[in-house]
Amino acid sequence: MICQGSINCLALAYLADTVSYNQRASAFGILAGVTSGAYLCGTLAARFLSTGSAFQVATFVSLFAVVYMRIFLEESIPSDGAEGITQPILLEGEEDITRTDDNAPAKMSAFKKIPSLWDVICLLKNSPSLAQAAFVAFFNYLGEGGMESSSMYYLKARFHFNKNQFAELMLISGIVATISQLCLMPLLVSRIGDGRLLSIGLFVSCVYAFLYSVAWSAWVPYAATALTTVMVFAPPSLQSIASKQAGPRDQGKAQGCISGVSSLANIIGPLIFSPLTALFLSEEEAPFHFPGFSIICIAITLMVAFVQSLMIGRAHSNTDCENNSNSTEV
Repeated sequence: MICQGSINCLALAYLADTVSYNQRASAFGILAGVTSGAYLCGTLAARFLSTGSAFQVATFVSLFAVVYMRIFLEESIPSDGAEGITQPILLEGEEDITRTDDNAPAKMSAFKKIPSLWDVICLLKNSPSLAQAAFVAFFNYLGEGGMESSSMYYLKARFHFNKNQFAELMLISGIVATISQLCLMPLLVSRIGDGRLLSIGLFVSCVYAFLYSVAWSAWVPYAATALTTVMVFAPPSLQSIASKQAGPRDQGKAQGCISGVSSLANIIGPLIFSPLTALFLSEEEAPFHFPGFSIICIAITLMVAFVQSLMIGRAHSNTDCENNSNSTEV
Protein backbone atom coordinates (compact mmCIF):
# COMPACT_ATOMS: atom_id res chain seq x y z
CA MET A 1 0.00 0.00 0.00
CA ILE A 2 2.85 2.37 0.88
CA CYS A 3 4.68 1.55 -2.36
CA GLN A 4 1.52 2.10 -4.41
CA GLY A 5 0.94 5.47 -2.74
CA SER A 6 4.53 6.53 -3.43
CA ILE A 7 4.29 5.59 -7.10
CA ASN A 8 1.01 7.45 -7.45
CA CYS A 9 2.51 10.52 -5.74
CA LEU A 10 5.52 10.54 -8.08
CA ALA A 11 3.26 10.13 -11.12
CA LEU A 12 1.18 13.12 -10.02
CA ALA A 13 4.28 15.27 -9.38
CA TYR A 14 5.64 14.32 -12.81
CA LEU A 15 2.37 15.31 -14.48
CA ALA A 16 2.35 18.62 -12.63
CA ASP A 17 5.83 19.35 -13.99
CA THR A 18 5.11 18.40 -17.58
CA VAL A 19 1.52 19.55 -18.07
CA SER A 20 0.45 23.18 -18.34
CA TYR A 21 -1.37 24.87 -15.46
CA ASN A 22 -4.78 24.88 -17.17
CA GLN A 23 -4.58 21.24 -18.26
CA ARG A 24 -3.58 19.65 -14.96
CA ALA A 25 -7.07 18.76 -13.76
CA SER A 26 -7.82 16.96 -17.03
CA ALA A 27 -4.45 15.20 -16.93
CA PHE A 28 -5.01 14.05 -13.35
CA GLY A 29 -8.48 12.84 -14.31
CA ILE A 30 -7.12 10.85 -17.25
CA LEU A 31 -4.41 9.35 -15.03
CA ALA A 32 -7.09 8.36 -12.51
CA GLY A 33 -9.17 6.87 -15.33
CA VAL A 34 -6.24 4.80 -16.57
CA THR A 35 -5.63 3.64 -13.00
CA SER A 36 -9.29 2.67 -12.64
CA GLY A 37 -9.10 0.82 -15.95
CA ALA A 38 -5.99 -1.05 -14.82
CA TYR A 39 -7.72 -1.97 -11.57
CA LEU A 40 -10.70 -3.22 -13.56
CA CYS A 41 -8.50 -5.34 -15.83
CA GLY A 42 -6.70 -6.76 -12.81
CA THR A 43 -10.01 -7.68 -11.18
CA LEU A 44 -11.19 -9.43 -14.35
CA ALA A 45 -7.87 -11.25 -14.75
CA ALA A 46 -8.00 -12.47 -11.16
CA ARG A 47 -11.40 -14.07 -11.82
CA PHE A 48 -10.15 -16.12 -14.78
CA LEU A 49 -6.55 -16.92 -13.79
CA SER A 50 -5.32 -19.29 -11.14
CA THR A 51 -3.65 -17.80 -8.07
CA GLY A 52 -0.15 -18.73 -9.24
CA SER A 53 -0.73 -17.41 -12.76
CA ALA A 54 -2.17 -14.15 -11.41
CA PHE A 55 1.04 -13.42 -9.49
CA GLN A 56 3.17 -14.27 -12.54
CA VAL A 57 1.14 -11.96 -14.79
CA ALA A 58 1.30 -9.18 -12.19
CA THR A 59 5.10 -9.54 -11.97
CA PHE A 60 5.49 -9.42 -15.75
CA VAL A 61 3.28 -6.32 -16.08
CA SER A 62 5.22 -4.54 -13.31
CA LEU A 63 8.55 -5.31 -14.99
CA PHE A 64 7.19 -4.12 -18.32
CA ALA A 65 6.19 -0.82 -16.70
CA VAL A 66 9.70 -0.35 -15.28
CA VAL A 67 11.37 -1.07 -18.64
CA TYR A 68 8.97 1.25 -20.46
CA MET A 69 9.64 4.04 -17.98
CA ARG A 70 13.42 3.69 -18.19
CA ILE A 71 13.42 3.80 -21.99
CA PHE A 72 10.73 6.30 -22.90
CA LEU A 73 9.94 8.52 -19.92
CA GLU A 74 11.70 11.87 -19.73
CA GLU A 75 12.71 13.53 -16.46
CA SER A 76 11.73 17.15 -15.90
CA ILE A 77 14.46 19.23 -14.25
CA PRO A 78 13.23 22.70 -13.19
CA SER A 79 15.73 25.54 -13.02
CA ASP A 80 15.57 29.00 -11.46
CA GLY A 81 15.61 32.01 -13.75
CA ALA A 82 15.70 29.96 -16.91
CA GLU A 83 13.35 27.94 -19.00
CA GLY A 84 12.93 24.39 -17.71
CA ILE A 85 14.69 21.66 -19.63
CA THR A 86 14.03 17.98 -19.90
CA GLN A 87 16.49 15.11 -19.88
CA PRO A 88 15.66 11.52 -20.79
CA ILE A 89 16.05 9.13 -17.89
CA LEU A 90 18.00 6.69 -20.05
CA LEU A 91 21.11 8.58 -21.19
CA GLU A 92 24.33 7.63 -22.87
CA GLY A 93 27.98 8.53 -22.39
CA GLU A 94 28.94 12.07 -21.55
CA GLU A 95 25.31 13.23 -21.29
CA ASP A 96 24.66 11.08 -18.21
CA ILE A 97 23.65 13.51 -15.48
CA THR A 98 24.64 11.04 -12.76
CA ARG A 99 28.39 11.40 -13.38
CA THR A 100 30.48 12.82 -10.56
CA ASP A 101 33.29 14.64 -12.40
CA ASP A 102 33.91 18.40 -12.32
CA ASN A 103 31.71 18.94 -15.38
CA ALA A 104 28.55 17.55 -13.79
CA PRO A 105 25.52 19.80 -14.38
CA ALA A 106 25.06 22.40 -11.67
CA LYS A 107 21.29 21.81 -11.69
CA MET A 108 21.81 18.48 -9.95
CA SER A 109 22.52 20.41 -6.74
CA ALA A 110 18.76 20.60 -6.29
CA PHE A 111 18.72 16.86 -5.65
CA LYS A 112 21.25 16.91 -2.80
CA LYS A 113 18.64 17.57 -0.17
CA ILE A 114 15.62 15.45 0.73
CA PRO A 115 12.67 17.61 1.81
CA SER A 116 12.18 17.54 5.56
CA LEU A 117 9.03 17.74 7.66
CA TRP A 118 9.80 21.43 8.19
CA ASP A 119 9.76 21.97 4.42
CA VAL A 120 6.26 20.52 4.23
CA ILE A 121 5.04 22.53 7.24
CA CYS A 122 6.52 25.67 5.72
CA LEU A 123 4.79 24.96 2.43
CA LEU A 124 1.44 24.56 4.20
CA LYS A 125 1.94 27.76 6.24
CA ASN A 126 2.64 29.78 3.12
CA SER A 127 -0.27 28.33 1.17
CA PRO A 128 -3.57 28.39 3.08
CA SER A 129 -5.32 26.82 0.10
CA LEU A 130 -2.94 23.85 0.20
CA ALA A 131 -3.56 23.48 3.93
CA GLN A 132 -7.30 23.49 3.24
CA ALA A 133 -6.80 20.88 0.53
CA ALA A 134 -4.91 18.70 3.03
CA PHE A 135 -7.81 19.10 5.48
CA VAL A 136 -10.28 18.02 2.78
CA ALA A 137 -8.06 15.09 1.83
CA PHE A 138 -7.93 13.88 5.43
CA PHE A 139 -11.69 13.79 5.96
CA ASN A 140 -12.41 12.48 2.47
CA TYR A 141 -10.02 9.55 2.80
CA LEU A 142 -11.05 9.01 6.42
CA GLY A 143 -14.56 8.37 5.15
CA GLU A 144 -13.33 6.42 2.14
CA GLY A 145 -11.13 4.16 4.28
CA GLY A 146 -14.00 3.56 6.65
CA MET A 147 -16.35 2.79 3.77
CA GLU A 148 -13.98 0.29 2.19
CA SER A 149 -13.43 -1.55 5.47
CA SER A 150 -17.08 -1.53 6.60
CA SER A 151 -19.29 -1.79 3.51
CA MET A 152 -18.64 -5.47 2.75
CA TYR A 153 -19.11 -6.44 6.39
CA TYR A 154 -22.29 -4.38 6.48
CA LEU A 155 -23.73 -5.83 3.24
CA LYS A 156 -22.93 -9.38 4.25
CA ALA A 157 -24.66 -8.96 7.62
CA ARG A 158 -27.66 -7.04 6.27
CA PHE A 159 -28.36 -8.73 2.92
CA HIS A 160 -26.14 -11.85 3.00
CA PHE A 161 -23.99 -10.74 0.09
CA ASN A 162 -21.51 -13.34 -1.17
CA LYS A 163 -18.19 -12.99 -2.97
CA ASN A 164 -19.82 -13.01 -6.41
CA GLN A 165 -22.05 -10.08 -5.51
CA PHE A 166 -19.09 -8.17 -4.10
CA ALA A 167 -17.17 -8.85 -7.32
CA GLU A 168 -20.12 -7.58 -9.36
CA LEU A 169 -20.21 -4.34 -7.38
CA MET A 170 -16.45 -3.88 -7.86
CA LEU A 171 -16.69 -4.50 -11.61
CA ILE A 172 -19.62 -2.14 -12.08
CA SER A 173 -17.88 0.59 -10.07
CA GLY A 174 -14.64 0.05 -11.99
CA ILE A 175 -16.34 0.33 -15.38
CA VAL A 176 -18.29 3.44 -14.39
CA ALA A 177 -15.21 5.11 -12.84
CA THR A 178 -13.02 4.43 -15.87
CA ILE A 179 -15.51 5.82 -18.39
CA SER A 180 -16.33 8.83 -16.24
CA GLN A 181 -12.73 9.85 -15.55
CA LEU A 182 -11.55 9.33 -19.12
CA CYS A 183 -14.50 10.84 -20.95
CA LEU A 184 -16.61 13.08 -18.71
CA MET A 185 -14.12 14.73 -16.39
CA PRO A 186 -11.96 16.42 -19.08
CA LEU A 187 -15.11 17.96 -20.54
CA LEU A 188 -16.58 19.14 -17.24
CA VAL A 189 -13.41 20.48 -15.64
CA SER A 190 -12.82 22.85 -18.55
CA ARG A 191 -16.30 24.33 -18.06
CA ILE A 192 -16.88 24.45 -14.31
CA GLY A 193 -13.35 24.18 -12.87
CA ASP A 194 -11.67 21.74 -10.52
CA GLY A 195 -12.93 23.50 -7.37
CA ARG A 196 -16.61 23.02 -8.18
CA LEU A 197 -15.97 19.53 -9.48
CA LEU A 198 -14.32 18.65 -6.16
CA SER A 199 -17.31 19.92 -4.18
CA ILE A 200 -19.78 18.09 -6.42
CA GLY A 201 -17.85 14.83 -6.11
CA LEU A 202 -17.69 15.10 -2.32
CA PHE A 203 -21.39 15.93 -2.03
CA VAL A 204 -22.35 12.91 -4.13
CA SER A 205 -20.05 10.79 -1.96
CA CYS A 206 -22.12 11.90 1.05
CA VAL A 207 -25.32 10.86 -0.75
CA TYR A 208 -23.73 7.51 -1.66
CA ALA A 209 -22.84 6.77 1.97
CA PHE A 210 -26.28 7.88 3.14
CA LEU A 211 -28.00 5.49 0.70
CA TYR A 212 -25.86 2.63 2.01
CA SER A 213 -26.76 3.48 5.61
CA VAL A 214 -30.52 3.32 4.99
CA ALA A 215 -30.49 0.57 2.35
CA TRP A 216 -33.78 -1.32 2.60
CA SER A 217 -33.14 -3.90 -0.12
CA ALA A 218 -30.24 -5.71 -1.78
CA TRP A 219 -30.72 -3.77 -5.01
CA VAL A 220 -29.98 -0.40 -3.37
CA PRO A 221 -26.16 -0.90 -3.30
CA TYR A 222 -26.29 -1.81 -7.01
CA ALA A 223 -28.27 1.34 -7.80
CA ALA A 224 -25.91 3.44 -5.70
CA THR A 225 -22.96 2.46 -7.89
CA ALA A 226 -24.36 4.84 -10.52
CA LEU A 227 -23.21 7.68 -8.26
CA THR A 228 -19.63 6.55 -8.85
CA THR A 229 -19.90 8.47 -12.12
CA VAL A 230 -19.59 11.71 -10.13
CA MET A 231 -17.82 10.53 -6.96
CA VAL A 232 -14.60 9.78 -8.84
CA PHE A 233 -14.19 13.46 -9.76
CA ALA A 234 -13.11 14.35 -6.23
CA PRO A 235 -9.57 12.87 -5.93
CA PRO A 236 -8.18 14.18 -9.27
CA SER A 237 -9.74 17.60 -8.64
CA LEU A 238 -8.18 17.75 -5.19
CA GLN A 239 -4.77 16.81 -6.60
CA SER A 240 -5.12 19.46 -9.29
CA ILE A 241 -5.95 22.14 -6.71
CA ALA A 242 -2.96 21.09 -4.59
CA SER A 243 -0.60 21.26 -7.57
CA LYS A 244 -1.70 24.80 -8.38
CA GLN A 245 -0.82 26.02 -4.89
CA ALA A 246 2.87 25.03 -5.16
CA GLY A 247 5.75 26.32 -7.24
CA PRO A 248 7.64 24.20 -9.77
CA ARG A 249 10.16 22.99 -7.18
CA ASP A 250 7.48 22.13 -4.65
CA GLN A 251 5.24 19.86 -6.70
CA GLY A 252 6.67 16.71 -5.14
CA LYS A 253 6.23 18.09 -1.65
CA ALA A 254 2.67 19.25 -2.35
CA GLN A 255 1.57 15.92 -3.80
CA GLY A 256 3.54 14.05 -1.14
CA CYS A 257 1.77 16.03 1.57
CA ILE A 258 -1.67 15.20 0.17
CA SER A 259 -0.67 11.56 -0.34
CA GLY A 260 0.71 11.30 3.20
CA VAL A 261 -2.40 12.82 4.75
CA SER A 262 -4.58 10.51 2.65
CA SER A 263 -2.60 7.43 3.69
CA LEU A 264 -2.83 8.41 7.36
CA ALA A 265 -6.60 8.84 7.03
CA ASN A 266 -6.91 5.46 5.30
CA ILE A 267 -5.18 3.88 8.29
CA ILE A 268 -7.29 5.67 10.90
CA GLY A 269 -10.62 5.15 9.10
CA PRO A 270 -10.85 1.35 9.54
CA LEU A 271 -9.71 1.64 13.17
CA ILE A 272 -12.69 3.90 13.89
CA PHE A 273 -15.47 2.61 11.66
CA SER A 274 -14.88 -1.16 11.62
CA PRO A 275 -15.50 -1.58 15.39
CA LEU A 276 -18.43 0.84 15.13
CA THR A 277 -19.94 -1.23 12.33
CA ALA A 278 -19.52 -4.43 14.33
CA LEU A 279 -21.13 -2.80 17.36
CA PHE A 280 -24.29 -1.66 15.59
CA LEU A 281 -24.67 -4.89 13.64
CA SER A 282 -24.76 -6.78 16.91
CA GLU A 283 -28.32 -7.35 18.08
CA GLU A 284 -27.26 -7.71 21.71
CA GLU A 285 -24.63 -5.00 22.21
CA ALA A 286 -25.92 -2.21 19.95
CA PRO A 287 -26.97 0.89 21.96
CA PHE A 288 -29.99 1.24 19.66
CA HIS A 289 -31.24 -0.44 16.52
CA PHE A 290 -29.63 1.23 13.51
CA PRO A 291 -27.45 -1.25 11.55
CA GLY A 292 -26.22 1.50 9.23
CA PHE A 293 -25.21 3.92 11.98
CA SER A 294 -21.48 3.61 11.19
CA ILE A 295 -22.18 4.35 7.52
CA ILE A 296 -24.18 7.45 8.41
CA CYS A 297 -21.16 8.56 10.49
CA ILE A 298 -19.04 8.11 7.36
CA ALA A 299 -21.51 10.28 5.46
CA ILE A 300 -21.09 12.98 8.12
CA THR A 301 -17.30 12.72 7.79
CA LEU A 302 -17.59 13.21 4.04
CA MET A 303 -19.92 16.15 4.63
CA VAL A 304 -17.16 17.84 6.68
CA ALA A 305 -14.85 17.46 3.68
CA PHE A 306 -17.55 18.84 1.38
CA VAL A 307 -18.13 21.95 3.54
CA GLN A 308 -14.40 22.62 3.74
CA SER A 309 -14.04 22.20 -0.03
CA LEU A 310 -16.38 25.15 -0.50
CA MET A 311 -13.85 27.34 1.30
CA ILE A 312 -10.73 26.43 -0.65
CA GLY A 313 -9.25 29.50 -2.33
CA ARG A 314 -8.74 29.32 -6.04
CA ALA A 315 -5.77 31.69 -6.20
CA HIS A 316 -2.44 30.30 -7.34
CA SER A 317 0.30 30.56 -4.72
CA ASN A 318 4.01 30.35 -5.40
CA THR A 319 5.22 31.61 -2.04
CA ASP A 320 8.25 29.71 -0.75
CA CYS A 321 9.99 29.73 2.62
CA GLU A 322 13.28 31.58 2.69
CA ASN A 323 15.14 28.53 3.90
CA ASN A 324 13.73 26.32 1.15
CA SER A 325 15.55 27.77 -1.83
CA ASN A 326 17.36 24.47 -2.34
CA SER A 327 14.33 22.28 -1.75
CA THR A 328 13.44 19.73 -4.39
CA GLU A 329 10.72 17.41 -5.48
CA VAL A 330 10.12 14.02 -3.91
